[in-house]
Amino acid sequence: MPQLRDSGTRALHESGATPAAELNGFQRIFGVETEYGVAVTGADRPIDAGQVAMTMFQPVVSRARSTNTYLDNGSRLYLDVGSHPEYATAEARDPMEALAADAAGERIMASLAAGAQERLRAVHGEGATIHVFKNNVDSAGHAFGCHENYLVRRAVPLETIERQLLPFLITRQLYTGAGRFTPDGFQITQRADFLDEAVSSATTRSRPMVNTRDEPHADPDAFRRLHVIIGDSNRSQWATWMKLAVTHLVLCVIEDAVRRGAPSGFEDLAFDDPAAANRAVSRWLDGGADDADDPVGALAMQRRYLDIVSSFVETHRSELNATLPLTSVEDVLADWRWALNALGRRDFAALATRVDWAAKYRLAEAMRRRRPDLTFAQLERMELDYHDVANGRLYASLVAHGSLEERLDAAAVSAARHTPPADTRAALRGAFVRRALDSGAQFSCDWTTFVVSSPVRREAVLLDPFAADPTPEYMALMESMA
Repeated sequence: MPQLRDSGTRALHESGATPAAELNGFQRIFGVETEYGVAVTGADRPIDAGQVAMTMFQPVVSRARSTNTYLDNGSRLYLDVGSHPEYATAEARDPMEALAADAAGERIMASLAAGAQERLRAVHGEGATIHVFKNNVDSAGHAFGCHENYLVRRAVPLETIERQLLPFLITRQLYTGAGRFTPDGFQITQRADFLDEAVSSATTRSRPMVNTRDEPHADPDAFRRLHVIIGDSNRSQWATWMKLAVTHLVLCVIEDAVRRGAPSGFEDLAFDDPAAANRAVSRWLDGGADDADDPVGALAMQRRYLDIVSSFVETHRSELNATLPLTSVEDVLADWRWALNALGRRDFAALATRVDWAAKYRLAEAMRRRRPDLTFAQLERMELDYHDVANGRLYASLVAHGSLEERLDAAAVSAARHTPPADTRAALRGAFVRRALDSGAQFSCDWTTFVVSSPVRREAVLLDPFAADPTPEYMALMESMA
């Protein structure tokens, strides 16, 4: 298995910049980055993806003079390599807040597409329709990503994360995979055939499951940002919430074991060939319901992780619940157990109410019963419609008919479009962006640094992502725009 090189070298407690509760507790920052695919149908002449994306971003460029900006909900919106609109959620302390910000990103992309579609129809015909896909593979076989971010204590060696977390990330796709129709059959994940390395600092020349580039956007002596690339883009809100919540609990077990210098219980779960195991899990439906027929023992491995985490929760329940403002640890464990039991029974009807791949698989089976001559092209069209956040109808229809559950109501998603989490640095960034836009100030910002460049340059650096209280430096920056 490839070994990781840790770029953090300074002692954890040297600077004293990080409060002990953050360093030694179970608090975490969550984030999701989603790359969207774009396409146009019905135009009177071909339009390439780059032109579509730039048309979508015209209002962004007009406001920010750039295709890279931050929003008043604290999130980042930008145009990534390959003409992919990308949205990165603001810092969140709870998976439910990260889910709300991610769902708001879908609405933001749909709004940008609606405006661009109106402009395109003025010059390319009334039939021009923009599609924005929250998926991971296009019709030409190009792959793009959905990346999860977890703030992890730097005391945890990267080698430990690689050996103890990767098997979990690979096998959790049993209930978080988005599913994909291929000419060779159905896979429960979209990304498996495109990930060729377990870990790497690269994201373009190779596609790793975990990216090791060291950009914590926090105190580098205390934290690293774990950048998980293996996951699919989910339409299911349950799947997005679940993958963040269960990964958090596994990380809590690993961090606690490192602090105590004790075994976590995950030590013997490593795969000799993670990429091969990942591809095998993606083809889980080719096996049987029993563990003996389960590719690489994926379901059995998930049960091992669940058992270890459940025991850990028994002795740390109050501490864990105290760090998650909106999520109950008991609910996470109950839903995790429910998913594994349903998988063991191959109860696709139950899974289809929460799991993306199961919803699509069940729809395909129903379509085949009605139309035995169903073609692969028809399955592809159904799948793309499911992932289309701009003009797709299938996902909304499933939700409306109670076939697919949503965790958030429309009001919560609408609020998240303009409201950042109140208990992280994102609250300060959101207020800064609103003040700058209202005052007409020339400004820029990133995850840690806020700058007003005119009439007098002022800057504030906020290194602690957990802190929502304004510093004197930040207050002076805000007052300069009053």
